[in-house]
Amino acid sequence: MAKTKSKSPPKVKDILHSTNAPLVKSLPKKSSQRPIEDLLTEAAELLEQSQPELALPLAEEALRRLESERQSTSEDNDIDTLLRLAAEGKPTLPAALTLEAEIQLAMGNVDAARRSFTRVTQIDPDGALVSAEPWLWLAQLCEGGGGESIANFEKATEVLRNEIEVLEDDEAKSLDQTTTILDEKKAKLANALCAMAEVYMTDLSWEEDAEQRCETLVTEAVAVCPERLSAGVLQTLASVRISQTRVDDARQALKRSIDIWKDIPQEIVDNDERRPDFPTRVSLSRLLMEVEQEAEAFEVLEGLIREDDQSVECWYLGGWCHVLMSQKPDVVPETQANNQETAKTWLDNCLRLYRVQQYEDERLRDHAVELVQQLNKILGVEDQMDDDEAWEDDEEEEDGDEDLEVEVETNGHEDGDVEMN
Repeated sequence: MAKTKSKSPPKVKDILHSTNAPLVKSLPKKSSQRPIEDLLTEAAELLEQSQPELALPLAEEALRRLESERQSTSEDNDIDTLLRLAAEGKPTLPAALTLEAEIQLAMGNVDAARRSFTRVTQIDPDGALVSAEPWLWLAQLCEGGGGESIANFEKATEVLRNEIEVLEDDEAKSLDQTTTILDEKKAKLANALCAMAEVYMTDLSWEEDAEQRCETLVTEAVAVCPERLSAGVLQTLASVRISQTRVDDARQALKRSIDIWKDIPQEIVDNDERRPDFPTRVSLSRLLMEVEQEAEAFEVLEGLIREDDQSVECWYLGGWCHVLMSQKPDVVPETQANNQETAKTWLDNCLRLYRVQQYEDERLRDHAVELVQQLNKILGVEDQMDDDEAWEDDEEEEDGDEDLEVEVETNGHEDGDVEMN
């Protein structure tokens, strides 16, 4: 997905974990005399609140003190010692390094994050202390290409399978909360398997057994993932089916995916784990368009715009979606005209936001301009939004604008009337 130019660093797709931390209402206290546990706890809370610049000094101070303790102690700092410390509720170096790496990543310091994650895997080679997180991150951050990414994913899935086996034994003993944790681990394993399949569909598509590996991976992912958490997994299955030109099977997989979360009541939808995150639903709209289900795609995009009316990609996809609907062979003239007008509105909004945000996806912009030019001719409209010189002239006028207010008014899925103020 394209990224916008902003003061915030680019985010790496998070297939790992999330927590709900209470709001921190004041700046971090001086850390010199505070317990290491408190430093790490507050750093984690600040990271959850998107304040990594405040979290980093705390994590670094905790790391310095842990390193000092490690060098001064007479005990061997092997994995057994670290496991004993963790069992006693004491902070360990691998856990602190993992947190520090995630903070570095949130600040855009990818190289520093990569170094810390790599060190964690050296200290905790079986993931006994930090689970699969370091390998999952390294699989996304590695510079060695698809093969290195797959190697990290394979290690992560090995760790997760071992944890799942232990948890299944605990579940048989009816331990409290085991089922919930087990489901989370299974969902994480399924997401890792899907990420591996995506690598074989892209970076390693040239390998002879790439298709078979994709099939094996998505089959296991669908089988292992709890149904209520499987919407994203089913999207990956649909993507594989599209690549195999099995369009009907892809449509079926997408329907199963949407059915998991489409009827969630609005009052709880934001906190329901069944509904995929925003980027996953953007990908869903693209997949629906690929299998010629534009009406369903636009319904998803309407919901996304209500959540974030500054999303350039969603405005673009909504406009393109209506262009495609206007080109259906059985569309009546009135509906065709409505679709074309709606398409132009969405694409105009896309191009305005593109300019204001200095969005980086030039291919998206070029296609949006091309579509607007075609619509202007069809509708007999003179519009400067697709004129390069007009863009340059308007840049100075809108320099300094942070956001455009966008009001979305819809009258059904095919007659969406969208206005930008």
